[in-house]
Amino acid sequence: MHTEPEPMRRTGDTSFVLRLPRPALAGHVLAYGGYSRTWTEPTTCRMTALGSVTLIIDIDTSVTRAIDGTPAASVPSPVRGLSDQPTSYEQTGRETAVIVELSPHGAKALFGLPLKEIANTDVSLHELLGPRARRLSEQLAEAGTWSERLRILDERLTTWISDGPALATPLQGAWRQLITSAGRARIDAVADQIGWSRQHLNARFREQVGLPAKTIARIARLHKAIDLATRPNPPLWSHIAAACGYTDQSHLNRDFRALTGHNPTELITSVSQGSTYLGAWVGTRLVAPSSAPILR
Repeated sequence: MHTEPEPMRRTGDTSFVLRLPRPALAGHVLAYGGYSRTWTEPTTCRMTALGSVTLIIDIDTSVTRAIDGTPAASVPSPVRGLSDQPTSYEQTGRETAVIVELSPHGAKALFGLPLKEIANTDVSLHELLGPRARRLSEQLAEAGTWSERLRILDERLTTWISDGPALATPLQGAWRQLITSAGRARIDAVADQIGWSRQHLNARFREQVGLPAKTIARIARLHKAIDLATRPNPPLWSHIAAACGYTDQSHLNRDFRALTGHNPTELITSVSQGSTYLGAWVGTRLVAPSSAPILR
């Protein structure tokens, strides 16, 4: 049984919790998160490029304003498809929400559409799931604790995903290999293993996953670098660049800027302040802010 420490630990006026899904959802749901925070003045927030589909279910909604020239999570309860660019927006006020990170396999089963339709964009959960989304939002708002909210999600998603369509098995395996190898697996080799050409693999990835296989590998490499940088006593950035397969530290810096909107040092600072979301599931481990309890 999952238990929750009460009260939740806090950093300033911000609260976070994280939890893995029930075993029946493994492979579909990567992680759950919950947070409450208050922005007392307009603050620029970002979500980095992610190799997962992210669903944010609003409970208390802050004032959100798009920043000119960038995509922004401005729709209610946004579903963000796989992305190869950061999302930037300005927020003010109190917000409380639940985050669900889905694998492409889980997103396909839940939403029943080719993931190219939601890549690099935000679509309201209410548009994708209709009345089910409204009822789920109401139940989460009525629940008294984070543990209860995440239990509700486990139950609803187990039912909905089990009834949904499956992502093609070769694509599931290829996506998993790119993620678990932290982008080091060669695209040609991955294609050969499943009996496809590189061109066919990329075409299927674009259609059914939302981004080319090479881009998924690039994002996985970024998150491996973030994984190393957020561990206790992290290596030097030059060592992280070498360990993750970047040509040099300048190459790492360029990818960080393009995929997160920050240079490496800025990103770590922004994450610690709560203004940048890099995903709860980074590489192959659950990553929590320093104050966040991980529920069991």
